[in-house]
Amino acid sequence: MADKEPQQPEELPIVLVHRLPSFKIPSDPSFRDQLRSQFHMLDPHESPEPYDSFLARHAPFIRVLMTIGPSPISAEFLERLPVLELIVATSAGLNHIDLPACWRRGIVVTNASLAFAEDVADCAVGLLIDVLRRISAADRFVRGRLWPVKENYPLGFKLGGKRVGIVGLGSIGSEVAKRLSAFGCTIAYTARNKKQSVPIPFYANVRDLAANSDVLVLCCALTKETYHFVNKDVMVVLGKEGVIINVGRGSLINEKELVQCLVGGEIGGAGLDVYENEPNVPKELFGLDNVVLSPHSAPATPESFEAVLQLTVGNLKAFFSNKPLVSVVSNE
Repeated sequence: MADKEPQQPEELPIVLVHRLPSFKIPSDPSFRDQLRSQFHMLDPHESPEPYDSFLARHAPFIRVLMTIGPSPISAEFLERLPVLELIVATSAGLNHIDLPACWRRGIVVTNASLAFAEDVADCAVGLLIDVLRRISAADRFVRGRLWPVKENYPLGFKLGGKRVGIVGLGSIGSEVAKRLSAFGCTIAYTARNKKQSVPIPFYANVRDLAANSDVLVLCCALTKETYHFVNKDVMVVLGKEGVIINVGRGSLINEKELVQCLVGGEIGGAGLDVYENEPNVPKELFGLDNVVLSPHSAPATPESFEAVLQLTVGNLKAFFSNKPLVSVVSNE
């Protein structure tokens, strides 16, 4: 008789939890309870058994993996899970997952972009307004008791009428476009492919988009093709009054060249939520009033975490019920 994986008494569907030891399933009781009441969550890091032994013992029965945070999933790791069919990512970015290896195996991947889209878009718009109107710098000016002793505070810039180039018109980029259109901005975009159903001007590459924009908003995925694709050449054509907002991934920008362009006045400003070597931020940026910094917190709201829970549970339930998945990552 063939070996059979021991099931929980409730015969719950098995889901492997893939995480770095420093990352855990969110401690919110509703998140943990909803998952564990409906699925048998196998977490190697909660077992006294050595990781490799645990994974080898359960691998023949694992069809679904849920990844927490930026836990790497390489082609070599996937080889250890011979019957894996689905990866449910709880993040928007997927640069920690070898997507081509997944697609070669026919493994479906879902992510949390839909859950985070509105909050990340809000943050992107907030960073842009802050940079243009110098709000954070003005706050420091007032708190530093400089208003009574210095001349008038420098003028900011109007948002309405700005030409905004969005890099990546997925769920997040589309929400950014919707918000900035309401402010009276002119929107254009670049992406891997032109979206035939979207009546927004398309540019084939980020340099051409920058040459026709006052602002670049980066909200695309980090891939081999997009690594450092915003470089000095792109920044120079964006211009001395141009602004870059990054809520995607730090390595979309050549950070050293960004620092050089900001310090040298070759672009007008930047609003950054992500960096190349987090949590380390280039010290040259700290003294620049035309730069607004936040600690990779764009998606971090109670509402977005609740949305991630519902999206995660929804995808898992859909899979085990043979129903259509939500937020499937396209391999086109």
